[in-house]
Amino acid sequence: MAVVGRLRLDLVAEVERLPRPGEVVSSRGLTREPGGPGVVQAVAAARLGARVAAYGWVGLDPFGDEILALLNRVAIDTSGIERSPEAPTAASLVFVDPQGTQLAAHALGATGCLDAAQVVRDLPRMGEADGLLLDLAVPAPAAIALLGGLPASCPVVASHPAGEDPGLHWARLDFLVGTRDEFLGPPGLAGGDLDDAARAGEVVLDRGVRHAVVVGADGVYLVEKGGVTRFPAHTSLVNLSVAVDALSAALAVRFAGGSGLYEAVGFACAAASLSSAQARGLESLPTSGAVQALLARFNPHPSRPAG
Repeated sequence: MAVVGRLRLDLVAEVERLPRPGEVVSSRGLTREPGGPGVVQAVAAARLGARVAAYGWVGLDPFGDEILALLNRVAIDTSGIERSPEAPTAASLVFVDPQGTQLAAHALGATGCLDAAQVVRDLPRMGEADGLLLDLAVPAPAAIALLGGLPASCPVVASHPAGEDPGLHWARLDFLVGTRDEFLGPPGLAGGDLDDAARAGEVVLDRGVRHAVVVGADGVYLVEKGGVTRFPAHTSLVNLSVAVDALSAALAVRFAGGSGLYEAVGFACAAASLSSAQARGLESLPTSGAVQALLARFNPHPSRPAG
């Protein structure tokens, strides 16, 4: 698997409740952990048994050292990660309440250094992968160059849709994975429930995307030209951001490995359930054995929503 995405250091404050605008709340503690889709998807794919190469940028700073050390510990190829002496490593400040609800601010940092020139240089290596995971929040010129030059034989699972970019090769995406809000926009800008978000996924199909996968607390919606199929979560998905990344990695690994569409999505939904059962943490990313064990105990049938 080749993974192209944001590499950042997350600073996580556990709070009794999320602060309102202008309010200061006390934290039960502050932890830090490598994160971002580039990290989480790479580690998730590696734990599922894939050989993984990561691509992106970090700063020439302690945060960057920490991210590279983690990826190297789990045998991820980091030769495609560049280091900037000027831009700091991307970072996030995340507030998490006891229910796992999050409020976060992200600093792009060195991720902004990823450009089309680096992608063109690394395309031959990326094209040799059995599949590619792409975080659509990386700089648009890099994503455009990647999708425009990647061999057709390499399936692509993209995640975190962030609006319509007219220059993006949408038809090159086998799957586009995101939360309800990523497909519809923030709740204050667009109403509707997860069914509405699933139907909104049909919009990206009109751009050429082959399948849209909408992730919500109660499960996963697979949107195809033939309709919408719901895969129930095995447990409530607490951390939707981690769920999207874990699901994307599992979907890419299984689909590239030859699994059928519904088997791959069902497996990925189970992986997301295991990863999101806890409020956060890379330690919750499951192995293939753990996912298979969960499916052996409880494997709900997908269904078509009414309406």
